Amino acid sequence: MLRIRSISLQDANEYVIRYHRHHGSVVGHKFSIACVDELEQIHGVAIVGRPVSRYLDDGLSLEVTRLCTDGTKNACSILYAAAWRAAVAMGYRHIYTYILETEQGVSLRAAGWTCDGRAGGKNWTGKRFRPDETNTVMKIRFSRHVVPAAMLRENR
Repeated sequence: MLRIRSISLQDANEYVIRYHRHHGSVVGHKFSIACVDELEQIHGVAIVGRPVSRYLDDGLSLEVTRLCTDGTKNACSILYAAAWRAAVAMGYRHIYTYILETEQGVSLRAAGWTCDGRAGGKNWTGKRFRPDETNTVMKIRFSRHVVPAAMLRENR
């Protein structure tokens, strides 16, 4: 049985460095979580921080900047769902993440996230150096949003 527990950024980054297919560590976060089994063995991590896009960084939004598992069944969906629940519990209203265009997004859909479609270009266009510039495929954005109660009443 898998469950969620907190994990330090340092430990989450070490897991990402060891297991992630195409990304390395991150510099900062708001929180990080791990998916563990009954023996406390880590099967995946999610690192959640401020949105990378300055247009989405409104103080009410977060971004899953890294999600990495060892392939354990359902670990990705469990982590995406837990990241959303934690964000809402902390008062955030939106959460985003990006996947490569070559990925399906099955775990995100299973966790209740919605595909927003293609997002941005193949490379970052800012002047800062980005260490993972070799990852030059299009990205797909997924999101979840808190629906204001007024909108729920309007749709009845």
